[in-house]
Amino acid sequence: MQKVNYGRLLDDKIAQLEKNGEKPSLLLHACCAPCSSHTLMFLDGHFEITLYFFNPNIAPEKEYNFRLSELKRLVSEMKLNINIIEENYDSKPFFALAKGLEELPERGERCKRCIEYRLRKTGEKAQELGFDYFTTTLTISPHKDCQFINECGEKIASGLETDYLFSDFKKHEGYKHSIELSKQYSLYRQNYCGCIYSKKKEKITENV
Repeated sequence: MQKVNYGRLLDDKIAQLEKNGEKPSLLLHACCAPCSSHTLMFLDGHFEITLYFFNPNIAPEKEYNFRLSELKRLVSEMKLNINIIEENYDSKPFFALAKGLEELPERGERCKRCIEYRLRKTGEKAQELGFDYFTTTLTISPHKDCQFINECGEKIASGLETDYLFSDFKKHEGYKHSIELSKQYSLYRQNYCGCIYSKKKEKITENV
């Protein structure tokens, strides 16, 4: 299967929006502040962005709340006029979808189910609230399968009335820039994706 250049698709979409003088609304799923930093700077000005913090995989609850607080601090200190929709902490759906897959490595079926679940909820929320597009900050991570994320988003959008925004936020040295921004804003850079299984494996080094 030929790989798709999702970074170029995003560049082309932004160029088209600029040409047409459009600034559509976007519900952006955020996994954490570091991954959101470059992504927000890259998209700001092209979309009316609202962040969506929905991550039932994160454990424990203290970790969930701290990552959310860091995201809020980042938005405040970057002086961005962006709202954050936050869901109450509830890890039960994640443990239900991960049952029987606890010992699988990162990027395996457990992770795919987790990403699909979070993306689906983001798409459904976007449709519920009337957003033009939805997408996720997850494609900035070199530890995530960018092609799977985009294919998943496209499939979810096919059953909705809102569009999925293709992305590869690693492009334009996005991941490197996120590290620089994390240092600039003294952001907490977690050393595991979020779930207890990724923490036990200790495979993620500096950031997800």
